[in-house]
Amino acid sequence: MVFLGFFGFGWARRPQLPLPALAASALQEEIQDQSELRTAFEAWKSKTYALTVPLTIVALRGSLPPSWAKDFIQSQGKRLKLRLKYNANLEGIFSDLCMTSRQGISPSSTLAADVVSVGDSWLNFAINKGIIEPIQGVEDQEWFKGLSDKWKVYLRRNSAGEIDSEGKIWAAPYRWGCMVIAYKKSKFQKHKLAPIEDWADLWRPELEGRISMVDSPREVVGAVLKYMGASYNTNNLDLQVAGGRLAVQKNLQLLERQVRLFDSVNYLKAFGVGDVWVAVGWSTDVIPLAKRSSNVAVIVPKSGASLWADLWAIPAASGIDSKRIGGRVRGASPLIHQWIEFCLQAARTLPFKQEVIPGASPAALESTQIEMPTELTKGKPRLDTNLIAGVPPTEILARCEFLEPLSDSTLSDYRCLISSMQKPGHGFIHRMHDRISMMIQNFWLKRNMH
Repeated sequence: MVFLGFFGFGWARRPQLPLPALAASALQEEIQDQSELRTAFEAWKSKTYALTVPLTIVALRGSLPPSWAKDFIQSQGKRLKLRLKYNANLEGIFSDLCMTSRQGISPSSTLAADVVSVGDSWLNFAINKGIIEPIQGVEDQEWFKGLSDKWKVYLRRNSAGEIDSEGKIWAAPYRWGCMVIAYKKSKFQKHKLAPIEDWADLWRPELEGRISMVDSPREVVGAVLKYMGASYNTNNLDLQVAGGRLAVQKNLQLLERQVRLFDSVNYLKAFGVGDVWVAVGWSTDVIPLAKRSSNVAVIVPKSGASLWADLWAIPAASGIDSKRIGGRVRGASPLIHQWIEFCLQAARTLPFKQEVIPGASPAALESTQIEMPTELTKGKPRLDTNLIAGVPPTEILARCEFLEPLSDSTLSDYRCLISSMQKPGHGFIHRMHDRISMMIQNFWLKRNMH
């Protein structure tokens, strides 16, 4: 009975399905699950989510055409949350980056931005001090592939900020220009003076005390070097310049006699009120003033001039412990490359050609055909200049140079040269010393890091 009962209990259970039937059932369930997942996914896609991608930019005031921000927002659609802040000068941006890196970071600080404007003259300091970081993945970006070799060589730096073919790309250009010389045409005509064409004209006796100039050590000594047929980036004055350092010093002292005012802030004021007849400065300063007066001619010296560039760089906030760094909650904005790509598109060159702002697009640096479209100049007063759409003539541009970082020994030579300029009351001398001291201090920092 027990034996029979056991079998009876067993047979009373629900009979099992054969193996082929099991496989078919499992397949049917899997198909149904996939169908339900597909239906759920389609329903999710049909919903609208308030997803925005932040991009915070700190830019040099006046360096961006007004239309860029609006056009970029339109190109990205509603997902973009753009915060664009301006700083009056590049030195202020650099100072803010240094200050916040020492004192901590808040969502509103410059260091919390995704992208900031950096002048090319500040690039090696910014790299050396670790306040910006390399741009990742540049080799695969269309904007980088489109840059000329001249840009790529200049922007590729090692961790000390020195130009290095094995280095990384730390910044992307969006505007550039050059040093220029402006002069009052009426004064030159009245006194029957020949127009200014090259650096050598600054040493003409009739212009003694009639010149104002920026107080940048690289530009002042650089003007002397160009006058002597040498490069702005000369690293050994005794070996690379005829007559050596003593000859450079003599010509620098002669230039000091010619220049009434060395002052990057007030040199154009002196020119504007007529205290001087000649002004030597950056095209971003000089061109707007010249456009307001038919009495001013602006030239790029025949033997070439220094080039400057405004660059986009990424603040090095990745290593800072913060729960929230502006829009950078989980690193830099994914829209950084899109912003750089946008700035370098061919359509962005139009505001420069229209002279909405001074300067030129990066693509124009090595363009062999630079011309100002007649439709853009029709009805506008023509500026008396050899610049074409903000760009020096091709043969002069070939002699222009970006200012490369100098060696510590050359910086010491610069300090000695500036010390030889002892005109009473020249705050210029003290400013020069401060700037060169900063450069030398930077090199000591670099040396200690290795």
